[in-house]
Amino acid sequence: MSTSNPFLQFQGTDGYIAGPALVDAVNAAIALERPLLVKGEPGTGKTLLAQHVAEGLSMPLEKWHIKSTSKAQEGLYVYDTVQRLNDARFGDGDVADIRHYIKLGPMGRVFAAEDRHVLLIDEVDKADLEFPNDLLRELDEMRFTVMETSDEVLAKKRPLVIITSNNEKELPDAFLRRCVFYFIDFPDVNLMRQIVDVHHPRLETQLLDQVLVKFYWLREQSELRKKPSTSELIDWISVLLRSGMTADDIEHHIPFLGALLKNERDTEALDQFQERGGNYPSDWSQLGPRYNN
Repeated sequence: MSTSNPFLQFQGTDGYIAGPALVDAVNAAIALERPLLVKGEPGTGKTLLAQHVAEGLSMPLEKWHIKSTSKAQEGLYVYDTVQRLNDARFGDGDVADIRHYIKLGPMGRVFAAEDRHVLLIDEVDKADLEFPNDLLRELDEMRFTVMETSDEVLAKKRPLVIITSNNEKELPDAFLRRCVFYFIDFPDVNLMRQIVDVHHPRLETQLLDQVLVKFYWLREQSELRKKPSTSELIDWISVLLRSGMTADDIEHHIPFLGALLKNERDTEALDQFQERGGNYPSDWSQLGPRYNN
């Protein structure tokens, strides 16, 4: 995109490796004033993207982490009836003014803010199927009405909304039509080297090679229910460094496996692999042609 375009543009940050296509998707969302929906498997940096977009654009970040019990209303505001009843019972507070008991949620706070924000709606697919549809009007018009007071909350400055999904369930078509979409592919080896360098700069080359050989080999194992992710790789390297492990130490061994695999079925699968006399790979040639270009 040309730098002469009149809208604010994201150029990336030193702490987040974003390819040109992802940068373009962020800037398309900015230009169109639409939410950016980012999908991908867990651990590919979807949530972290919002933090670095906020940093790159010098905007405050508001986070709304969605749970299975989350309701769209909670993101706008909550009427604290319990507190009002307590105040009426014990004589505290001005119970006649309902506005004292209206608490804005993450979306409400962003709308009411004087400065433009980045709003992260994280893991939207955790909520029930109606959750995204319940936000359509607010995302379109950037306004909502507090029913108890008839006050309208209108966004003073339209936020940049970033929505993440782990693809656990399909999202409604009406919701998808209102979003700019981007799917974060799992990083290939070259990109992963760049990502690791951000978190562990100047990592010894031989150690990094052994780490990545083991990591990508694990991801190729069909028996694993949960493949290790980028975030788990970064944690594993941290453990190796703190324990003083070298490339020789992990050439035929995967220490601290609990940093990579997160359930007993997967660790049992690796135990059975070793019991059958299987050997862990020690170089890229043992992983097949896709890793030997």
